[in-house]
Amino acid sequence: MPQPPHEERQAQANAPETAADGGNQPQWGAPPQWGIHQPGHDGGQPPWGSPYSAPQPSSNQPGHFQPGYVQSGHIQPGYVAPPKPGIVPLRPLLFGEILDGSFQTIRRNAAAMLGAALLAQTLGTVVGALITAQAGAGSESLGLWLETLNPTEMVGLGLGVLAGAVLLGLVSVFISLVLQGMMVVPVARSVLNWRTGFREMWALSRSRIGSLLGLGGLLILAGIAVVAVLVGGSWLLADSMGGTSALIIIPLFLGTMVTMLVLSIRFLVTPAAIVVEELGVLDGLRRSWQLTRYNWWRIFGITLVISLLIGIIGQIVLVPISVASAGFSSVVAPHGGDDGQRALAIGVGIATLIISALIGAVAYAFQTSVMGLLYMDLRMRKEGLDLALLRLLESGTEKADGVPGRGIAPQENPGRMAPGGWPNSPYGPQGYGQPSGYGPPPGYGPPPGNGQPSGYGPPPGYRPASSYGPPPGGYGPPPGYRPPPGDG
Repeated sequence: MPQPPHEERQAQANAPETAADGGNQPQWGAPPQWGIHQPGHDGGQPPWGSPYSAPQPSSNQPGHFQPGYVQSGHIQPGYVAPPKPGIVPLRPLLFGEILDGSFQTIRRNAAAMLGAALLAQTLGTVVGALITAQAGAGSESLGLWLETLNPTEMVGLGLGVLAGAVLLGLVSVFISLVLQGMMVVPVARSVLNWRTGFREMWALSRSRIGSLLGLGGLLILAGIAVVAVLVGGSWLLADSMGGTSALIIIPLFLGTMVTMLVLSIRFLVTPAAIVVEELGVLDGLRRSWQLTRYNWWRIFGITLVISLLIGIIGQIVLVPISVASAGFSSVVAPHGGDDGQRALAIGVGIATLIISALIGAVAYAFQTSVMGLLYMDLRMRKEGLDLALLRLLESGTEKADGVPGRGIAPQENPGRMAPGGWPNSPYGPQGYGQPSGYGPPPGYGPPPGNGQPSGYGPPPGYRPASSYGPPPGGYGPPPGYRPPPGDG
């Protein structure tokens, strides 16, 4: 028995929306559901109603926007965070991430980082401790001995002390540069969560020690040349112009200081480039100059904040030690001048030097970690190193026996996924507009026209309005027309 129309409509409204086969089958005569996945459109095919859709990238690519949900006929993208296999995420880094990554590098590779930093501080600490002990033990005899020297012997002694200080400074510079380059290896390996010991750090950076020593020698020669030019030029100006030469000498010194500051920031990542990319001295300087271009103020700000932070922490640790040592000496040896006071002064001086060396080692390791992460960050920003490392991780062929970034050729315009899923390079000249690759299909031609250049024209038999005139016989009443009665 057929149902009434209203009951039939009620039954259709209560029926399940999906059929037994589980598909969302569209009703005949109904428009397709735009933006919703249709059956038969798998394998990377774009959904209906999305003329700018393309095969979406996989979810493990950094910083990509993936299709999320449908709302009001539009696909809302969902952001997928980049992976973080090690100390930092594989993308351009923020300031807080650089600080956190530096601390994690020291914690995960304590033997390599703190061991190398202690070596860098050992020479100055040992020499300072010996001088302190000798001065405290024989201060009276040293004073008496200096009184017995004539002026010529005093000059010779002063030149000898100056030569020793210069030699000590040169050795410290060489050791510092070599260890600074070596310590970049644990930083780079920690980006992929590869732990590094001291022996492995030495093995991976041993071939670049010659280039690092050459870099130290070049920097020392450049510093000596600058000092010689400044001192010689100031002496000549003062000799020829007198007091008015200060108007030239003071700006000259200020300009030299500013120039040295600018160059020090531009060449900051040279040791890292020499070790990681296995470059020579000049190529390393050129590479650092290229990477730090358009990033000077950012690198300067990070370096300044790190230096102030280390200085403040060092003073916070050393000031209580100095105060405690002064109070302890006043209690143990209240009457100055005896042997106990002298021995206590020697012990306090040596302990202060050791604590200063430990603090300096931690600060040196931290500064080197920041420099290494700045180098990795600059390569991520300019050359897409993060994308290359991500492909290395996805391939599954990486081995924890090398240096990440070594052997990866620089790329000037790395392709990144812009918001929305479009492969849009931030360095290319392309702007906003219709994506490339859209237009008429191949072989498309205009429809046949009426001799018009564009292929379009009026239909056959068309006459313009201006060609029409009055009908034949003119205008008047139709034939057989009779006016109504009473129309005079």
